[in-house]
Amino acid sequence: MRFNNILLIDDDVDDQEIFEAALQSASVSVQYQSISSAELALAQLNSGQINPDIIFLDLNMPVMDGRRFLTEVKKMEALRPIPIVVISTASHPETIFNVKKLGAAAFVTKPNSFDELVTILDKVLENGTTFL
Repeated sequence: MRFNNILLIDDDVDDQEIFEAALQSASVSVQYQSISSAELALAQLNSGQINPDIIFLDLNMPVMDGRRFLTEVKKMEALRPIPIVVISTASHPETIFNVKKLGAAAFVTKPNSFDELVTILDKVLENGTTFL
């Protein structure tokens, strides 16, 4: 499945900028939007203001973290089919197991280099989340 409309939910502005630059360097052309808060993203998704093909979700955010966001999204029938890729510095096997149990399509440890991020995005956007 090819994804054309990308949403990043991450409270870190620097990470948003790096993600956007990596998307621009990737071999596919996509529409991109970032939102700094899971609450705002949930409200906009629920109201239909945004309609992404895939969501990249930071796990550790204030107020509503990625786990709670996953739980809320998976309760909503209209939003349930949207694949959510958790992207986080936390890489403990229990954390990965738990977010997948909550409904994440995949888990990606935030890469250490820009080139690694570009490679991951290329693979996900061209091949879907099954390779992760």
